[in-house]
Amino acid sequence: MTDSHSDLRVVRTRESIKHALIALIEEKGFEAITVKDITTSANINRGTFYSHYQDKYDLMTKCEEELMKEMKEKIIKKLPSILADLEKNKPDVMPLAILVPFFEFIQRNRSLMKALLGPKGDLSFQTKLKTFMGDALFKSNETIFKQENLLVPVDYLVTYIASAHIGVLQEWLKNDRAESPEEIARIIFTMTANGPFFAAGVRR
Repeated sequence: MTDSHSDLRVVRTRESIKHALIALIEEKGFEAITVKDITTSANINRGTFYSHYQDKYDLMTKCEEELMKEMKEKIIKKLPSILADLEKNKPDVMPLAILVPFFEFIQRNRSLMKALLGPKGDLSFQTKLKTFMGDALFKSNETIFKQENLLVPVDYLVTYIASAHIGVLQEWLKNDRAESPEEIARIIFTMTANGPFFAAGVRR
């Protein structure tokens, strides 16, 4: 019972610290934040903070690592089963349906993603996210793309896909747009599958 209460207390403390970080990033930007700001906002003492994190950079890194790990576990590793089910039942919606779980995940973690990808967040996170997406698309065991089938160099393709997705994602997050994960997935799929000229109404 004691261990259970202790574990729950640790989880609550870390969540409180993370929420404080998100609010402070939006208020003053990551670079301007101090550990004192975080502890004051989270209503904890400095000793409690340092029992979990070395400094604000360690806190940011761990938040990003947890996010990436969860994304891999809940989305990337489930791709084969998602694809198999769709191919069997609804092959015509398969490409679009692959994007929906990704945006549903972003929606569940909207506050953190908005803080990280915003102008006051961690600029290096975009690079990390691009690398993650490239590995997921072309290097993981769950990938749906094969490098031997590519018509252009993989590095350019990864950059194009990742940059486009992240750009749309930032627009969706920063203005608190009302589109659902399904709708934003349809929008980006239309642009990705058919190209921006097609999406702009240029048919020829």
